Amino acid sequence: MLKAYRYRMYPNKNQIEMFHKHFGACRFIYNWALENKIKSYEQDGKSISRFDLNKGITILKRDGEHEWLKDVNSQSLQGATLNLDNAFTRFFREKRGFPKFKSKKNPVQAYSVPQNYKVDFENNKIYLPKIGNVKTILHRHYGDGDLKTATVSRTPTGKYYISILVDSGLETPKKSEFSENNTVGIDVGIKDFVIISDGTKIANPSNLKKSIKRLKVLHKRLSRKQKGSKNREKVKIAIAKLHENISNQRHDFQHKLSSRLISENQAIALETLNVNGMLKNHCLAQSISDASWSSFVSKLEYKAQWYGKTILRIGQFEPSTKICNVCGYYNKDLTLADRQWQCPDCGASHDRDVNAAINIKKFALNKQNLIGI
Repeated sequence: MLKAYRYRMYPNKNQIEMFHKHFGACRFIYNWALENKIKSYEQDGKSISRFDLNKGITILKRDGEHEWLKDVNSQSLQGATLNLDNAFTRFFREKRGFPKFKSKKNPVQAYSVPQNYKVDFENNKIYLPKIGNVKTILHRHYGDGDLKTATVSRTPTGKYYISILVDSGLETPKKSEFSENNTVGIDVGIKDFVIISDGTKIANPSNLKKSIKRLKVLHKRLSRKQKGSKNREKVKIAIAKLHENISNQRHDFQHKLSSRLISENQAIALETLNVNGMLKNHCLAQSISDASWSSFVSKLEYKAQWYGKTILRIGQFEPSTKICNVCGYYNKDLTLADRQWQCPDCGASHDRDVNAAINIKKFALNKQNLIGI
């Protein structure tokens, strides 16, 4: 089973300079490889393989114009062509969009180290090829697993991290058996972040909304600073720190909630949402982005895989909100403004979101033939 462990790094000035060389070189190789792939397909109708591109990197190093590539870990350069290969695989298999050229203006910079790095927990150091021992806060141990690819990254606030992929050697646990009693349905929302089929509502922390005034002030200051000035860079960093704080708050909330839901239940039923389509509603786009439902669902999915729990899905066009969970009456006149409604058929009173969560659970269990056991 693969798990990633992320640690904060504290490089010195020389190491920071080497990090930036690696970021720039890997970005250059990625763009060079992408350009060659595009030209090859346009001219010959064929795509260059990753192995041919790696041979081309060796030829580039011999060229006097690109001798600086010798200062960079060669395996990291080959990792850039592997990343490009994976990007094309996602494009053809998952239709995620054609690979784009990387810009040095991107606030997040990263490069991979496939092997030959060493982790020293006793002295809180990590040895990286061409860079040496870098001070690192190794706050947790990954056990006796096999080390895979490590990724060094720089955040917009100037912090450096390393993410180490570890193969624990353990098999993914088998899915636990579940029934109607140990399964919950979950409906996500804006006012209440999560509504559970047992009637529990978890309020949305709305981290961005709480900091939006401060963001507006900082962006106004940024617009008044002269381009290229030191004061402008200071304001940029202040904005990046605020965004980082919002992101950290959001992830902290979602990690705690997802861990709680996974530990308390054997199965969780979710509705498939077209988030990209919802974001086209400009009245709700900011609130939907702030909630970050997709990030929360992905946390539920990989934690369920870790602990042998089950994630059940229903289709995005299932009428979970408009159907009475008691008698099955379909209320076609229900609008987004209606938070409470009464079934004209059986007289049951419904909270819109709780009713949806109950229906999500029922629809999911119905597909599993588990209703009524």
